[in-house]
Amino acid sequence: MHAFFYITSAVVVLFILLQLYMRLQGYLKRGKQVKNIPPDLRRELQKYDRVLLYFYTPTCSACRVMTPVIDRLKNEFDNILKIDLSRDTHLGPVFGVMGTPTITLMQGTTIREFVVGARKEAFLCRLLQEK
Repeated sequence: MHAFFYITSAVVVLFILLQLYMRLQGYLKRGKQVKNIPPDLRRELQKYDRVLLYFYTPTCSACRVMTPVIDRLKNEFDNILKIDLSRDTHLGPVFGVMGTPTITLMQGTTIREFVVGARKEAFLCRLLQEK
């Protein structure tokens, strides 16, 4: 009985530490220039002042919740790009994506915001509308 408690506690602590690590990495990526962006994606990033990149995979359960929200926002905002990392696997390392869903707000080739995990629609609207 005690072993189960300790193992469960260790798993919970490791999960919390992983979440903190991913948030810290997202914070540290803000303001960084992204290098090695493929030319076709670079052109898309230059079309708008700011572009929201949504990295997802079809098998990710959080992405299945988040993707319909992104699709609704795409009807309202032109500056959203969806990137399926199961097809475009080379783009994850370019932007430093560690997990899905990841949302990156780009201004040119500079990361303005880097968020890992599902977020509410209101949060995403604020990101897209901020100046």
